[in-house]
Amino acid sequence: MDPAKIKALKEKRAKLYLGGGAKRIEKQHQLGKYTARERLALLFDPDTFQESHLFMKHRCTQFGLEGKEMPGEGVVTGHGYVDGRPVYAVSQDFTVAGGSVGEASAKKVCDVMDSALKTGDPFIFINDSGGARIQEGVDALSGYGEIFYRNVELSGVVPQISIIAGPCAGGAAYSPALTDFIIQIRNEGQMYITGPQVIKQVTGEEITAEQLGGVESHAYYSGVVHFIAENGDDAIALCKRLLSFLPSNNMEDPPFYPELHQDTVEANPALNEIVPDDSREPYDMHQVILNVVDNADFLEVQQHFAPNILVGFARLVGRTIGVVANQPLHKAGVLDIDSSDKASRFIRFCNAFNIPIITFVDVPGFLPGVQHEYVGILRHGAKMIFAYAAATVPKMTVVVRKAYGGAYLAMCSKNMGADRVYAWPNAEIAVMGAEGAVNILYRKEIEAAENPAQMREKLSAEYRETFANPYVAAARGYLDDIIEPAETRIYLAASLEVLKSKRELRPQKKHGLIPL
Repeated sequence: MDPAKIKALKEKRAKLYLGGGAKRIEKQHQLGKYTARERLALLFDPDTFQESHLFMKHRCTQFGLEGKEMPGEGVVTGHGYVDGRPVYAVSQDFTVAGGSVGEASAKKVCDVMDSALKTGDPFIFINDSGGARIQEGVDALSGYGEIFYRNVELSGVVPQISIIAGPCAGGAAYSPALTDFIIQIRNEGQMYITGPQVIKQVTGEEITAEQLGGVESHAYYSGVVHFIAENGDDAIALCKRLLSFLPSNNMEDPPFYPELHQDTVEANPALNEIVPDDSREPYDMHQVILNVVDNADFLEVQQHFAPNILVGFARLVGRTIGVVANQPLHKAGVLDIDSSDKASRFIRFCNAFNIPIITFVDVPGFLPGVQHEYVGILRHGAKMIFAYAAATVPKMTVVVRKAYGGAYLAMCSKNMGADRVYAWPNAEIAVMGAEGAVNILYRKEIEAAENPAQMREKLSAEYRETFANPYVAAARGYLDDIIEPAETRIYLAASLEVLKSKRELRPQKKHGLIPL
């Protein structure tokens, strides 16, 4: 080989590796942000990343782009290993035309997504882009359409994780919204359909980019974002931790950690002390979860959105589990529109990727009210019922305290296909709470009593003792057992071991029609 050609290759590579050049890289650093390549270096195991299509070029000849070089087309694509597992990744380069997406850059992204689909490996998209490249017009839009199409193709086949590390406007925001999990960096990443300037022109409203599309708006209010990262390092660490719970594709089981496996599981007396005797007194459901799972390690998903329900990943005797649990500290753990949507999406993800689901129940019901009826609590609550009923992965349920009415069913009762249902001795399983029930059943008696409040309390206690306890449900076969709280981990671990080989056949169909 002619040494001159090798030298020319190395020089071309070195130039392209600089992206938008030293000055723009320095500006990126001044903003406290990593470059596209630095982010990939943090993500992948050392010396495992292989870049693809480094020499790709656009063919636009309009608006001053003719002959203008855009190194790497504003995006770095390729594959490598993350903690020893193959992963495909895309990292947008804001130093090149603001990371804008054109025809060529979209082709680079699509090629990597196609490869991830073929080999069955996770896909990571690090977003830092101003959106479609305006100069390329419909070709840029076409590029985004190709990316969206592949987001849907990959959905349910391989895990897709987006990291929002810069501005993501328009199409740049829709692609992350189509992925399974979004990690957004505080004060660095923003997502919005239209930016502050356009909003001001159209509606007259004035708002900053961070107020419009920062972590506060999407992690707390819209529910679009699943994890908040404090900086670039934190975002990559979160991504790696999340991947550690997930299988590479829908044909594999989640990672198994033999060092966490226990043939003999011991009781945990701490669980006997968490739930108060007074059923109206709140407690933190996190404490129940942390005392059941391995090493008190629980990766909560959408922590700040709809906090009346908790969802997230953990391990039990070394196996990944998905956890869904009511949170009595917020709205008494009631199910409302946002919590139903949050749980439904998580349940469907777990089912798609062979992750068993454990549900901890303490639910007083669906949130009542005129406004909630008007905005569709029935439709949203039905999503959760649908998601649980459609799930064929192992499903285990623990009734920790309250389980009332339709919400009892919606939290994966035996009738909704739960494989194992256990209840603690203080569980209250009934059509509704004792107070509400006696107001209906004994309305006339209460009104005629000398002391209505005292009569109501007496009848409520009788109703609770007679009906709102786990023994009635157990007598009908709706519970597999009533267990001491301290033994919860023992029962769940044993069930998980047996159910790991579960097979459940359903009627053949294209897909069910979840009430969206």
